[in-house]
Amino acid sequence: MGWFGVTGGAHHDDPSLLVVTVRRADESGTAGAGFVLGPDTVLTCAHVVNDALGRPMLEARPPRLEEIPVVVRGMGPEPYPARLLHWVAPRARDGGAVREGDNEWLGDLAVLRVDGPAGGLPAAPDRADMSADQVVSAWHGGGAPSTLARLTVASLHHSLGYLDGEATGMAVGPGYSGGPLWCRRERAVVGLVVAHFMPPLDAATGSPLPHSPQHLIRRSWAIPWQRVRSELDAVGLRGVLPPRLPDPEDPALLLLTEAVGDMLYSPSERSDCAKRLAQACGVGCGSDVVPPTPEEFALFLLTHPRALAAFSGIMRRSSDPARADRVLAAGSLSETPRMLSPQEYAGLLRHLRTTDRDVLARIPEAARAALPHVAALPGGESLDALLNRLEALPGDGRSTNGERRVPALLRVLEYVGALSPPAKRAELRMWADGVAQRLGIARPAMSERRSDAQAWGRSVRDRSGRMRVLVQVTRAEQGRHRLRIWCDEGAGPRQVSTDSLVSYAATDGAREVLRVLDSLTPPADDERPPLVEVLVDRASLNLPVDEWAAHDPGEIVPGVLGVEFPLVVHCPELLRRHGRFMAHWRSRWSRLDSGKTLVVSESMDPDALYFKLVNQLDTVRVSVDVPPGPRDGIVQTCLALGIPVVVWDRGRDGASHLVQHMADVATRELPDGVRDYRANAKASPPEFPGRPVLAWADADRTVPRLHLTEPQESA
Repeated sequence: MGWFGVTGGAHHDDPSLLVVTVRRADESGTAGAGFVLGPDTVLTCAHVVNDALGRPMLEARPPRLEEIPVVVRGMGPEPYPARLLHWVAPRARDGGAVREGDNEWLGDLAVLRVDGPAGGLPAAPDRADMSADQVVSAWHGGGAPSTLARLTVASLHHSLGYLDGEATGMAVGPGYSGGPLWCRRERAVVGLVVAHFMPPLDAATGSPLPHSPQHLIRRSWAIPWQRVRSELDAVGLRGVLPPRLPDPEDPALLLLTEAVGDMLYSPSERSDCAKRLAQACGVGCGSDVVPPTPEEFALFLLTHPRALAAFSGIMRRSSDPARADRVLAAGSLSETPRMLSPQEYAGLLRHLRTTDRDVLARIPEAARAALPHVAALPGGESLDALLNRLEALPGDGRSTNGERRVPALLRVLEYVGALSPPAKRAELRMWADGVAQRLGIARPAMSERRSDAQAWGRSVRDRSGRMRVLVQVTRAEQGRHRLRIWCDEGAGPRQVSTDSLVSYAATDGAREVLRVLDSLTPPADDERPPLVEVLVDRASLNLPVDEWAAHDPGEIVPGVLGVEFPLVVHCPELLRRHGRFMAHWRSRWSRLDSGKTLVVSESMDPDALYFKLVNQLDTVRVSVDVPPGPRDGIVQTCLALGIPVVVWDRGRDGASHLVQHMADVATRELPDGVRDYRANAKASPPEFPGRPVLAWADADRTVPRLHLTEPQESA
């Protein structure tokens, strides 16, 4: 980099320095290893993170807000806190959960964001593809050089690399998982260790069998770097890998070089500013006599992700604050610079670390409310991944007279503040005001977004998240279904039923769902029954799960699911079929209390309905009152377009009493309104002749990611 020093790495001379120690959160020892992936990221195995947090080793659900201590070589013995950024769950070859006894699996990767120094972590090692016959080295997560294990890549097979260890020296064992495989020939990391094959055990005693030359000896397996790369590409790599050097003709580099030369023409002024910038970014300085050239200065701004933000702050405090606008405009032409300076980012993390966990869990909800037109928020991702994405998003669409727009991250944090106690709200506002001032955002613009957040906060303050049970229903043999069940007490889906091979008749299925519902303990201050959300494919939208009844011979009451509990259907397949309408769905959901209802009372071609609804984002609810033939096409078109609430009568050919009756029920109250209607229909069929179906797609609550032919969850 020249004048601006960066944290270096000596791994070519001593590759054991590559190893990052992942420690257990309870301070009981080392969980495994990892290695530096980017300026503030470490790559390890998902099962190492599970072990560090005391979870089942191959748990598929990502951790939420927990911190994991990591020790980075060359940065002292004290651990740094890290949190999950990206998660690739362990999975079997068929895409399902890893079963007990399996000794091979796919996935099993975790990218951790480390709260390290402003200068970033030591330089990440080069990476290269794994190939057969490479000689590689691995180390225990403790990082001691003496734990070196020498291995040879015996073969590559189905995305796994099989490694054979030498007969002398260390053998790979517990604590090596997640560590880098260093190839001296390639001078690069070619994969990471995952697991080893243990000697066979006596089936009766569980003790190792006497050694035999026929036993598998020192065989391990790893994820080749080419497979790691493809897995990480699928979850998004922005802000994870080190930035590349810009092309000499990069417009951002040319404009910043010109700007630095114009604004810091004097060598002494440029030297003074460079020292302040290096200090802000936690990197070393060059000569006190010779300042960096404008080209060196600009190159640093486009290779350290937070240098440009820090530099704009220095310029904003200078004698000519307009210089900052020139810097920010030039930097916006590059994807490397992040919005926040090192100090601002560290301050945000401090504030979030002391924020109530229940507020942190609602940040995705606040993001959807603050940014209703953004399609990709959120997708069950970690908090750090969400913050990463928010920091990269541009400002909202309202600005006048060339004023800078309010960035998405600042707007979301205003909404987070609306959920927080007054003291925390004041902290977040002061932080946001400082960032806005550095960016040159007008105070009235921030005040308007703050007012929006306050209005939203008032609307949700008295509305608590309802407990719910999610039931995925898939067809088996005739008259029977397979179930997979999750509970959500407010922190996201928690799987409680994993056997997808057992099939149930309607009575047995109702009994199984009621068993789960009976196991829940609702909050003392919430008398509402849990919501039952039935997850189906498009062919099963009319499946009468609400009419399933337990009918136990010894029971006094029949236990009808849709009568005792508000039961809705949800079809993720249709909602995700056209990703471009996800933004419409979130926008409509944000208007649930004020949006319009469309009643379809005559047969309509789905194409005509598409043209009618596609851009009517204030339509949040559709009541379908047409015969069964055309009805299903209309319902599916509504759901695919992102209409969050659709009501219809599965049993009527003529005008539906149900649609007329539900017209007087507020949209948000429909789940309970439909439950009441079902109870009345059982008690007095002539007066309540309908068989209601309510499709309900709540954009504020996540559902597991499903493969409807063979269920697979990823909370």
